[in-house]
Formats: sequence, structure tokens, C-alpha cells
Amino acid sequence: MARSVATVPTENGWKYLQQLCKHWSHKLDVELGEKTGIVRFAEATATMSADEAGLTVAIEATSPEVLERMKGVVSSHLDRFAFREAPLPFEWRAD
Repeated sequence: MARSVATVPTENGWKYLQQLCKHWSHKLDVELGEKTGIVRFAEATATMSADEAGLTVAIEATSPEVLERMKGVVSSHLDRFAFREAPLPFEWRAD
């Protein structure tokens, strides 16, 4: 398994997390908790949490190639919801 984490500074992390989970809940297995969300894709899982400082996104994938693709998918979707402050500054780091 390959894993990467990014913390994105934004005051709207919880709002974006909710929007993303609701968006994907129509086609994917999604869990939305209190300030957290988990989205299960076919070959990856995105785990997100929000606090007053920002949004943290962790992606675990079946391979490095899938991980790279999913980082792009998640960040581009979040940028759509965060259009007022997009592009969000994702600084992915291996975990």
C-alpha cells in the first residue's frame, strides 16, 4: 500500500469535507462523522479531517500509480468546491 498526506490551510475545511463526501456518496461508500470523512474508492481510501486550521487529507492506495492519480482526483474535486480560494495549496508528503 502507498500512502500520502496533505494538510491544507483553510478556514472552510469542514464545509469542503462535507460537500465532497455528499458529492461522492451517490456512487461510493462514504462515512461522514463529526469533522471527519472517509471515502472508499475501488483502489484507494481517502480519510479527511477538519479543524479550525485546515483540512487534512490522507490517501491510501493499492499502488504508487493509483496514489498519484487519486491525489489529483481528490485535490481537483476539492478545488471545485473551494472555487473562491482555489487552487488550494496541497503539499503532499509520504506517510
